[in-house]
Amino acid sequence: MSPLNHSEDNISTFFLIGIPGMEHMHIWISIPICLIYIIATVGNSTILLLIKTEPSLHEPMYYFLSMLAFSDLCLSFSSLPTMLRIFLLNAPGISIDACIAQEFFIHSFTAMESSVLVIMSFDRFIAICNPLRYSSILTNVRVIQIGLFFAISSFAFIIPFPITLRRLRFCKGNLLSHSYCLHQDVMRLSCSDNRVNVIYGFFVALLGMMNLVLILLSYIMILKTVLAIASNQERLKAFNTCISHICAVLIFYVPVVTLAIVHRFAKHGSPLIRILIADVYVLVPPLMNPIVYCVKTRQIREKVIGKLFLKKA
Repeated sequence: MSPLNHSEDNISTFFLIGIPGMEHMHIWISIPICLIYIIATVGNSTILLLIKTEPSLHEPMYYFLSMLAFSDLCLSFSSLPTMLRIFLLNAPGISIDACIAQEFFIHSFTAMESSVLVIMSFDRFIAICNPLRYSSILTNVRVIQIGLFFAISSFAFIIPFPITLRRLRFCKGNLLSHSYCLHQDVMRLSCSDNRVNVIYGFFVALLGMMNLVLILLSYIMILKTVLAIASNQERLKAFNTCISHICAVLIFYVPVVTLAIVHRFAKHGSPLIRILIADVYVLVPPLMNPIVYCVKTRQIREKVIGKLFLKKA
């Protein structure tokens, strides 16, 4: 079956795309993509293993970091199958059911990561603005409750996506515009009434932006508290505890916001830009977050270096 852009038939298979105009280079592009997935898997698995096995890391901050690593790991595994099929095997076809399942997991773990970043900003807010009550507010039981609540709510908000997509009939074409399935991308190929999908998709996007607003509000409060500290050294120390999280927020939200803007205001622009941003959206956060936290968080860095030297000895 070949990709079609227009058809009156009810479509049963979608076709994803790699990088337009560079199809002959896909096998070579697959090499850095595979390396990115390997590094992201090893990095996030290392953080999860360290936090699980090191008693000194059994603190709220590191529990939340393990949630971030878990969501990154799952996000990588959600996009891995189709990206490798396209670039490594030149097999862009995907059934509708598989596509809907993939977009559910990608959106769910993206929502989970967004929620974890909000929790981590709340953690930094309490640690800096109310350090004396930090241990009493963020007990182990409360950390587990918060984590479970946000994980369950992330999946609950995304469940309507596959349910509403599955009721649609697709006959406007079968060529998607990314290397993996996204709700807005699949939805545009429908020839049924998709107003429910549009409205609910907009609602979920607003929730994602609300998370960003909550993070910004947390840092405004943190900034006010830090600027009130008399000692420059103490100010710098307080800021340094937030650097890793700020980097994680930027790594996650810059491609998300950019992709949303491109989809909304540059529909007729170069598809190459949209595809590259979409690939950055799923490849870069799982790759960079463990690197950032290993470099900027002394306790994680020391444990990783200690394990490496211990193995060499």
